[in-house]
Amino acid sequence: MPEADLVLLHPPSVYDFRKKSIMYGPISDLVPSTPIFEMYPIGFMTISEYLQRYGYSVRIINVALRMLKNKRFCVEKLIKSLNPLAFGIDLHWLVHAQGSLELARIIKRYHPKTPIIFGGMSASYYHQELIRYPQVDYVIRGDSAEQPLLQLIKRIGQNEPPCDVPNLTWRNDDNKVRVNEFSHIPSDLDDVSFDYRNIINSSIRYNDLIGHLPFQGWINYPIVAVLPWKGCINNCVICGGSAQYYKRICRRSIPSYRSPQLVAKDIGLISKCLKGPIFILDDIRQGGARYAEELLDKIREKKIKNHIAMEIFSPATREFLKMIARSIPNFNLQISPESHDEEVRKAFGKDYNNRSLEKTIEDALEVGCKRIDLFFMIGLPKQTSQSVKETIKYCEGLLENFSKANSGRIHPYISALSPFLDPGSRAFEDPQKYGYRLFYKTLEEHRQALLQPSWKYILSYETEWMSRHEIVTSTYDAALELNRLKARFGLLKQKEAEKLEVLIKEAKQLIRWIDEIVSIKDEKLREIEIEKLRNRFNQLENSNISRQEELRWPVRLVRFNLFRVMQAVLTRD
Repeated sequence: MPEADLVLLHPPSVYDFRKKSIMYGPISDLVPSTPIFEMYPIGFMTISEYLQRYGYSVRIINVALRMLKNKRFCVEKLIKSLNPLAFGIDLHWLVHAQGSLELARIIKRYHPKTPIIFGGMSASYYHQELIRYPQVDYVIRGDSAEQPLLQLIKRIGQNEPPCDVPNLTWRNDDNKVRVNEFSHIPSDLDDVSFDYRNIINSSIRYNDLIGHLPFQGWINYPIVAVLPWKGCINNCVICGGSAQYYKRICRRSIPSYRSPQLVAKDIGLISKCLKGPIFILDDIRQGGARYAEELLDKIREKKIKNHIAMEIFSPATREFLKMIARSIPNFNLQISPESHDEEVRKAFGKDYNNRSLEKTIEDALEVGCKRIDLFFMIGLPKQTSQSVKETIKYCEGLLENFSKANSGRIHPYISALSPFLDPGSRAFEDPQKYGYRLFYKTLEEHRQALLQPSWKYILSYETEWMSRHEIVTSTYDAALELNRLKARFGLLKQKEAEKLEVLIKEAKQLIRWIDEIVSIKDEKLREIEIEKLRNRFNQLENSNISRQEELRWPVRLVRFNLFRVMQAVLTRD
C-alpha cells in the first residue's frame, strides 16, 4: 500500500467510548452521525484535493467510524503502521475535544518526531491553549486551511521552520509559542474543489472504503453536502458560525463565496454518481438575490432528479419558492424557528413572526415542496419549561392547520442545544448579558466534561430561565409529546412511536439513577455503580428522542451509478 505524505485522522468524540460508560443522550439525534460524531468535516475533502494538486499524497482515515464498525479494530496497531510526513487531526466541533487530543497522544507514543497538525473552528478558537498540549505541534487557524497547510507540509519536508506560514500557531525548538500573522483570507472559494471523486480515488488507492466514509450508514443513505460559501451575515446569539465568530476568529468580515457555476457543477457531478439526497448548506439568499437566482438557473440547466434539501434562515417569498420549484423538481426545505414564542426567537437572534413562517410553509407546500423539516430548540434565552410545552402545542396546531395540504410533508423536531454552547458565539463570550451560566469555558474543561457519566453533566450551560436539570427534563417531556403527535398524524408508525416512548421513559429513569450515583462520595463506588448501567446506556445509544430514519430524505432503490462512478474517477471531466 502506498505511503501518504499527510494522513488526516478523524477522531471519535470520546476516544475510549468502547470502554467508557457514558449516557450520551440525544446530543446527535438531529444529525446523521451517532453520539460518537463520526462524521468528518467537509474540509478533509478540499484539503486532500488541494494538496494532491501540488504533488502531495493525502490519506483520510475516519478512525471514529472504524472503531464503531469493528469492536476489535485496534487504533494503536493502525497508528504504528503509518509513516507520513505529518498527521492532521480535526478539532472542528468542540465535541471532539477529548477524542482528538487522546488520538494525538497515541500518535506521539509511536511517532514522537512526526509533526501533528490541528485545524478546525474549535482549534482556531482555542489555538493558544491547544498548542500547549505536548502532543500538538501546529495549529492552523481560520476557515481556509488548504493553502497554509500546503506551505507547512513543504516546510516540514524541507526540515525548515514555518516562520512564514500564514495563520499558523506553533512551537519553535526552544518550546516557545509562535503565532504567525493571520494573512490568508481568500475572498472566494473558487480555488478549492468540492469534487467527491477525489474521495473515491483515495479509497481505491489505499484500499480503505470504510476509512473514507463520512458516517455510519452512508452506503444505505448516501447524502452529500454542497457548500456555497464560508462565513455568515447573521449573528444568532448561540451560534459558533455567526458573523461575530468569523470576524473575530477567522478575520472574515464578509462571506467567501463559491461561484454559482461551480456550485451547480458540484451538484451535477454528484447527481451523475449518486442517487441520494444533496444538501445545500446555508441559505442561498445570503449571497443576495442575484446570486440565488443565478445559482437556481444553473441548477435548472443540470436537470437534477435527486432530492435537494435547502436551508432557509428566515421566511421566504412565494416568488423565491417558485424559483426553487422551477429549478429543482424534488426540493425540500429546512427551517429552524427555534421556538414558537416570537420573543424567545427574537432573543435568539431571529426577528420574524409566526404568520410569516406559516405563510412560507403554506406557499412551499403549494408550489410543490416535497418536505419541510422544522427544528425547535431547548435552552434558549427567555425560554421556560412552560414555553417548551407550548412549542409542542404550536406543532400540533401546524399539523392540524396543514393536515389537508400536508400529506406527511411537515416534520417538526425538538431537542436541546447540546452538549456545548458554541465557543465564539455571543452567548459564550458574554453569557451574563444573554442569561447564560457556563459550567465550562476552557478547552481542558470541555475535554474533561466529555467523560462525565451522562449528557446532563456534559451539558455546558444553564440559563436564567431553566436549570440544567430542567433543560434535560423538558427535552424528554417534549420528545414524548411530539412523538405522540407524530404517531397521531401518521409521521410515525404506531409501533415505532410506542418503542420510542419506552426508550424515552427508560432514559428519564436512567438520568434519575445517575443523579443518585453522582451524589456518592466514594469515587471507586461511583465508578462501579455507573459501570453497572453500561448495557442500559448501549441500548439507548442510537435511539433517544427521535428516529434518525425520520430525518432522511428519499433515496432511490439503486443508490449508486457504478458505471458513472468509475467513469468519473477515470476521466475527471
